[in-house]
Amino acid sequence: MIDRDSPVTEDELHAYIDGELPADRREAVAAWLAEHPEQAALVASWRAQADSIRTRYSAVAEEPVPERLKLDQVLRYERANGRSWAAMVAAAAVVAFVVGGTAGWMARGASAAAPTGFDVFATEALDAYKLYVVEVRHPVEVPGTERAHMTQWLSKRLGQDLRIPDLQSIGLKLVGGRLLPGPTGAAAFYMYESPSGERFTIYCAKADEPETALRYTSETQFAAFYWVDDKIAYVVSGPADRERLESVTKAAYEQIDKNAAKKL
Repeated sequence: MIDRDSPVTEDELHAYIDGELPADRREAVAAWLAEHPEQAALVASWRAQADSIRTRYSAVAEEPVPERLKLDQVLRYERANGRSWAAMVAAAAVVAFVVGGTAGWMARGASAAAPTGFDVFATEALDAYKLYVVEVRHPVEVPGTERAHMTQWLSKRLGQDLRIPDLQSIGLKLVGGRLLPGPTGAAAFYMYESPSGERFTIYCAKADEPETALRYTSETQFAAFYWVDDKIAYVVSGPADRERLESVTKAAYEQIDKNAAKKL
């Protein structure tokens, strides 16, 4: 574990965003970012830019190569028209330069168009879920048995009165919580577990939007519902079983959001 007051290198921060750090280093960097909100905000902006570029250009990367640009077609054209291979290569190089330069300029524009605050919060929360849900001995900093202390501590760090939902009615026990870096500063993170070991988390942090409707996002194995109430963003993350996740979200939502009845 690194010293939380020692600097983390820029290379480590980029590797953290790309998911290339070893598990022990990921936790160390996350802890360091929790104590350095300015760097945490910078990391969040890098991740948002990367996500924006992937979202905008992923479809292009999957497009098939046009027939006229396939090697066998190029060679056939060369034989039919008597053009030299060297000339064809030179022409292809010019085309590649122009296309590459255009794509670079477009990517520059894409990086400036960062995703909405919703997307950033959901990405951060899902990253935290994937990092800590597999932890056996240290999934949280404060155990669920210290709910009152945890509520007071995290409310103070976020500068907002927080409510930690009681989900025992749907078979989920509060494992505990921890402090994390978020897109706008400190973020609170609660973990719940079912008798079978199934885990769900709730992530919350300050947001610019005063209030939003409930939204859903999913990956291959994980998913999340997220919304904003009273300038606090909430993200409920769990396995990509939408019906099950929706029931967990509804139970948490009704305890957290004062306007839940008209949003659900």
